[in-house]
Amino acid sequence: MKVKRILFICHGNICRSPMAEFIMKALVQAHGVADRYEISSAAVSDEERGNPIYPPAQRCLRQHGVVFDSRKTARRVVPADYDRYDLLVCMDQSNLRLLARIIGDDPDGKVRLLMSFAGRPHASVADPWYTGDFEQAFQDILTGCEALLKSDLD
Repeated sequence: MKVKRILFICHGNICRSPMAEFIMKALVQAHGVADRYEISSAAVSDEERGNPIYPPAQRCLRQHGVVFDSRKTARRVVPADYDRYDLLVCMDQSNLRLLARIIGDDPDGKVRLLMSFAGRPHASVADPWYTGDFEQAFQDILTGCEALLKSDLD
């Protein structure tokens, strides 16, 4: 069985994309299909490289009972990620634009916005770094990840 590799991407890899990484890991675990997935996250910027998940994002994950690796640190997307992953899932339009500068074209159609899986093709997951609303980000990410998993399992 081929393992599906998913890379979640946001600006700094300290809020939205690590939240998506660990929410998705929890979902595949709950559905008994964790062995069919490799899930990770990265940033389109280098600003936060080496930093841990932002404490308010950690708190939000804990409040929802989502287990995460506290040793997770931010890393930037590299061009080789395009070949390594089957799906590169961005949180907003800015992430899409910056990702294109890093990886170039998307000939295999691997790059998607997270909310597109939930039937909202142009919607973004608002950045809680700026909004302060980690709960809303969590709910949007959960909705997108559930829809992504459902589309994959159907």
